[in-house]
Amino acid sequence: MTNRDRSTLLLVEEDDATRVFLADNLTADGFDVLVADSARDGLRLLESKFPDIALVDAGLPQAAGLELMALVREADGVVSRVDPQVPLLAIVPRDGELDRVRAFERGADDALARPFSYRELRCRIDALLRRSGRRGGSGRLRIGELEIDTAARAVHLSGRPLELSAKEFALLRMLASDPTRVHTKSELLRSIWGARTVGATRTLDSHACRLRRKLGADGGRYVVNVWGVGYRLVDVPAPVPLAA
Repeated sequence: MTNRDRSTLLLVEEDDATRVFLADNLTADGFDVLVADSARDGLRLLESKFPDIALVDAGLPQAAGLELMALVREADGVVSRVDPQVPLLAIVPRDGELDRVRAFERGADDALARPFSYRELRCRIDALLRRSGRRGGSGRLRIGELEIDTAARAVHLSGRPLELSAKEFALLRMLASDPTRVHTKSELLRSIWGARTVGATRTLDSHACRLRRKLGADGGRYVVNVWGVGYRLVDVPAPVPLAA
């Protein structure tokens, strides 16, 4: 069984024939497929099932598919329960620049125009999963002795469970999404707290300090303050998905 075999894929597709065809073939290829025929049902599944990747029909009526992608990217990952980092593959109605641009502007990571070949679709799915580090579908990351279960919102350090607040978990998860990159203060405040400007607020620094304390002796190693810029999680290789 390959890593892709355990990945969960959400398919939001209005056309019955296309939805059945894709669901059948993706299931046969080993994906755990969730299906929705509307943006509303797609949002419900994003909030409850935490898929590893979502295929979204960008041609849904009233631009609902485009708005769904925008909602995903604007989510805080805490109150909304939607993972704003989930890879999005838009299925656009025509092979034209405008449709693709609209999809990318709403947050799509890739776009594929109708009509498309199933083989190309599957390759694009694999490429997005590979780039996002979500192959394996367990929804868990491991960075050294730190384990983060994004679906269950649980954190363990050396096997010991940690009790984190919603904002502390959101901060840790965002840092873990790209652990060696410096996440700027403005980026973190905007994504987690919805702040438009940094100003003189100490909110981020206070949460980072509490997060370090809860991580104990390893706090300084796992939440690194880059003075005048922001925070990175740690100077180690990128997170590796755990086996289910």
